[in-house]
Amino acid sequence: MKIFEFKVIQFIYILLLVGMDLLVLLFSLKLAIYFRSGLLADSLPFFDTLDIQKYYWIIAIVILMFVFEKIYFLRYDFWNDTKNVLKGLMFSALAVFTVISLTKMSDDYSRIFILIFFAITALLVPIFKRIFKRVLFLFDIFKVKVKVVANSSQYDVLYEEIKKNWYLGLKNCEESYGMVLISSKNFDIADLQELIARYTKETKDIYVIPYIDNLDLSHTNIIDYSNIRLSAIHIENRLLNYKNVFIKYIFEKVSVILIFPFALILHLLIFVLIKLDSKGGSIFKQKRLGKESKPFSCYKYRTMYIQNQEILDKYLKENPDEIEYYSVYHKYKNDPRITKVGKFLRKTSLDEFPQFYNILRGDMNLIGPRPYMLNEKENIGQYNEELILKVNPGITGLWQVSGRNKLTFEQRVDLDTWYIQNWSLWMDFVVFMKTIKVVLFKVGAK
Repeated sequence: MKIFEFKVIQFIYILLLVGMDLLVLLFSLKLAIYFRSGLLADSLPFFDTLDIQKYYWIIAIVILMFVFEKIYFLRYDFWNDTKNVLKGLMFSALAVFTVISLTKMSDDYSRIFILIFFAITALLVPIFKRIFKRVLFLFDIFKVKVKVVANSSQYDVLYEEIKKNWYLGLKNCEESYGMVLISSKNFDIADLQELIARYTKETKDIYVIPYIDNLDLSHTNIIDYSNIRLSAIHIENRLLNYKNVFIKYIFEKVSVILIFPFALILHLLIFVLIKLDSKGGSIFKQKRLGKESKPFSCYKYRTMYIQNQEILDKYLKENPDEIEYYSVYHKYKNDPRITKVGKFLRKTSLDEFPQFYNILRGDMNLIGPRPYMLNEKENIGQYNEELILKVNPGITGLWQVSGRNKLTFEQRVDLDTWYIQNWSLWMDFVVFMKTIKVVLFKVGAK
C-alpha cells in the first residue's frame, strides 16, 4: 500500500472513531436527561430540558481529552483503551467543574446532571467502542499491517497476539507493512541499532520491545540526564510500596464488603449441592504457604471423593503417563478423585469461595499470587520466593485468568513474580473483571 493511501485510510479511521464517540456522547446526554428529569425529578430541583444545548461544550471537552490521551492515534488492547477512556473522562469532569466554578456559572448548570452524564459515558463509551471496532476490523483495509522482527520465542507470542487480539486492529505482514514491531531479546546492541536504522527508512512507526521483559515499563519513570545524553529508567517494586499496599487494602476491603451478600447466598447453594453429590463434609482445609513463608490453613470447597487416595493409586497404575504430566504441571489431566460438582467448581474457580474467610482472618487478599502448597516451596526458586512470599496470596490472580490449566508450574511462577513487580490498582481491576468472566462462562481468560 502506498504511503498516501495509508495516510488517507488512517485519517478516515480516526474520523470514524471520533464520529462514533460523538454519537455515544450525545446518546449519553439524552440518557442523562431521562434520569435527571424523569426518574430523579421528584427528589431534585426543576431541570430545564429545553436548555440542553448549553451542555454541548462538555462533549467537545471530552473529545479533546480523548485526543490528548492519544486514544484515536495509538492502537491499544481493550483494557488499556478503557483505562485511557476513563482517564480522559476523569480529567474532562475536572476541567468542566473547574470552568463552571471559575466563570461563576454554577447556578446555571446542574452539577448532578453533569455527574450522571459522566457516569453513563464511563459505561457506554468502552462498550460501544468495542462493538464498533469489532465491526470496523472486519474490513482489512482498516487494519495496520505489522512486520514482527524477533530472534527468540517472542516471535511466536507476538505473532499469535496480533492474529488473535482483534481489538488491536493489526495484521501480520511481511511486505507493504505500515508498522514494525521489534523484539530486542537475543539481539546484540549493534544488530539492534542496525535494525532500527533500516526500518526507520521504510516506515514511520517502529515499536521496540525492551530486552527486560519482566517489567511493565509503562509504570516506570524515564529520567533524562541531558548533559550526558543518557536516560535512566526508575524501577519500583510497586507492591512493596506502603502507599500502594494501603490503596490495595482499601480497594479489596470495599470489594469484599460489596461481594459478601452475594457470596453468602452462593455459599449456601454450593454447600447443598456438594452434600447431595457425594458423602463427606462440604469444606476442607489445607496448609498453604502464606506471607513470609508462614503456613496457614487455606479453606476450599471439597471437590474430591473421601476415598481419594485409593482411587488415585488405582488410576495411576492404569495410567502411568499421568505421573510425568503431574511432574510438569503439578496436576493430572483427568483426576479421578474429583466429583461431578467438584469439576464444575474447579472449572469456574468457585471452589475458592470459602477463602473469603481467609481474607477476613488476614491470611489472604482478594487478588494476588495463588497460595502455593508447602511441598512446592523449593520448586519456586529462592529469587522468586523472596518476591512471591513477601505478599499475601490471593483468591484470584493473573494465573487464574491466564488459562491456568494450560500453564506449566514455571509459567505460573513467572506470572506471579510479574504481577508483584508490576502491580497497579488497574491491574487488580482487570483481573477482577476477568475472574467474573471465568466464573460465568467457565473458561480461562487471557
